[in-house]
This record gives sequence, structure tokens and C-alpha cells, in this order.
Amino acid sequence: MIDMDNSATTRPDPEVVRVVTDVMKNVYGNPASLHGLGGKAERLVKQAREVIAKELGVSPASMIFTSGGTESNNMAIKGAAMQFRNRGRHLITTQVEHPSVFEVFKQLEAEGFRVTYLPVDQQGSVRLEDVEAALCEDTILVSIMHVNNEVGTIQPISEVGQLLRNYPKVLFHVDAVQSFGKMDVRPEEWGVDLLSISAHKLHGPRGVGCLYSREGVRLTPLLIGGGQESNQRSGTLNVPGIAGFAKATVLAANQRRGKWSQLQEWRRELIRRCTESLTHFRINGDPSDGGAPFILSLSFPGLKSEVIVHALEEEEIIVSSKSACSSKGEKASRILTAMGIDEATAVGTIRISMSRMTSVKDVEATASALQQIIPKLQKIMKVHEV
Repeated sequence: MIDMDNSATTRPDPEVVRVVTDVMKNVYGNPASLHGLGGKAERLVKQAREVIAKELGVSPASMIFTSGGTESNNMAIKGAAMQFRNRGRHLITTQVEHPSVFEVFKQLEAEGFRVTYLPVDQQGSVRLEDVEAALCEDTILVSIMHVNNEVGTIQPISEVGQLLRNYPKVLFHVDAVQSFGKMDVRPEEWGVDLLSISAHKLHGPRGVGCLYSREGVRLTPLLIGGGQESNQRSGTLNVPGIAGFAKATVLAANQRRGKWSQLQEWRRELIRRCTESLTHFRINGDPSDGGAPFILSLSFPGLKSEVIVHALEEEEIIVSSKSACSSKGEKASRILTAMGIDEATAVGTIRISMSRMTSVKDVEATASALQQIIPKLQKIMKVHEV
């Protein structure tokens, strides 16, 4: 089976599996306990915190371990909104955020907060002038993702962060779940106050993530109890998962730079093969090298994404239709419609997403399968006659 759905999740690296297994067997103490076994677990967590913080270029004290990207996003947004609601009740985000961000803002709207959903251009990018125009005296939080999980658009995070330096009362949150481990992520350099990451997007274990929270920023906790993670996130820490997260981070860092240009080349090859042999399709997001090279979104008007997905699966190639968190819905992707893509085109969209475990054979097989399957489906649906 060829996995080309790596934006949904990635196969755990065998070295990560070994680390997680070893820790589960041998370091099973509670890191909050005072005895030796607990101390061993605590030291392991400390080392992992240092490894991940180093990759982000931040202080280990600013790292809060969570259960994954969804919790990190919820913790950042809800925690900031509740903590600073007496200072203001206006929040800013975009129309193209992941559901674990977008739906949180919808919930906060129902609780009396005012939310501005910024539009995007045809490539899915936010305009800096729109961010600035949305800011007001009542604004307390801006949340913009780094890499879009459906189309791979890279948002101008550094530029937004520079703008927000002029608004010290406004916190800046970034969902970097799709980018961490695949490209440089530097929250302090970019002026980011809160940043979410997750292990399973970089060949780490599921069920563990992290929230970078700039030192000095205090959030209203989502989970209260034992006071773990500096009273910011109570609950017994997932020590095996955290150790696996650290190992995955090291492995990703060691291979990231060389893999980036390779992924760019493979994305270009997929586009070239489609362009030379297919008709009635469009590339979503940035068709150049300006977008994330590990994501390619293709729309085929007149076809249904689920039909394409299943046809490719019969060839033992796995792709997706949109975000795994919303792919079972029947509606067109909210991300694509926000980019101005009509519903008939949006419902015929597939996402091809690669990782550092992707091979050139995987890319060639995917391209060949698309060249064979799409014309057959278009003939059946009489697309060329439309």
C-alpha cells in the first residue's frame, strides 16, 4: 500500500516505536512521584522538553505537553480568550483554519465573543492589510495557521508577527501542526506568543502534542486537577509518547533540509504528469514552489472526490479528499470555497500529501494511476461533454 495521505497522519518511524516501547516497559513511573522510578520518568520528560524546545529555538520552560494538536489549539485559543476577556472580547482568525481552530472560534462566538474571519486570496493566503484593518482596541487574540492542511498554502506568519509587535496587548497564536518537523518553525523570531504542534504529523506517536506558550503568558487552563505542566495542563503525562515525540523531532531535524528540495521536485513531477496527460482539472493553492512541497490539492470538476479516492485505493494508493477531521462530510471543503472555488469543482478534490518516508516509486505510481483513472472516470461521467 502506498501512503500518500501523510497530512492526515504518518506512519511511526521504527526508531520511534522502539523508544516508545522501551519507555513503556522500563520507565513506567509517574513523573510527579517522589520515588526513584518517578524521578527517572521526570528526567526523561525534561530531556524531551529540551529537545523539542531546541528545535523551536525557545526555552524549555515555555513548552506545555498536551494530547495533540486539537488540545493545543483549544488550550491556546480558549485559554487566552478566558484569561484576557476583561481586556477585550474581539478575536481574529481566518476562513481557512483547521476545524480544531475554526470550531473553537464558533463556540466562543456563541459565548459572547466577537470574531473576525479574515478572507483569503485565490491561493488561500491571508493579506497583511486585512489583518491590520481588522485590529481594534478590543482585540485580544489573532490566530493564523502556518501551513494549510488541505492545499499547502504557507501563511505570512513572520510578517503578521512583525505587525503585531506594534500591538503588545494582542496575543498571536499559530497552528503549526502541519509545518513542525518539515520546515523551520521559529516562534520567538516571528513574534508568536502561542504555537501548536503534534507528534503524529512527523512520524511520531499519536496522542501527544505540545503548546509553546511564550514565557510570561498565562492561560486559563482547560484541564485542572493535579497542577502538572506549571498548573497550565493537569493530568498524568504521557511519558512514552513524549519520549517518542522527542525522537521523532530529532529524526525529522536530521533529514528535513535535504528532503525539502526532493519533495519540491516530486510535487513538480506530479503536476507535470497531470498537466501533460489530463484535462478538466485545477491545482489548488500555490502551484509554484511557494507552497509547502508535501501537499498537492487537485480538483476534477464533474467528478466526486470519494469516487477518485476509492478508485486509487483499488490501486493500493491512499489519498484523501480534504482534512481527515472533516473528510466524511458531504459538503464541499470550507477551505476551497473560501478561496473562491465553486462547489462543483470543490467536491471533486483530492489531496496528495507526502512525507520523508515517501519514495520516488510512490510518486511515479501515483502519477501513473491518476493518468489512467481520471480519464476513465471522466468518460463515464461525460465530463468532456459539459
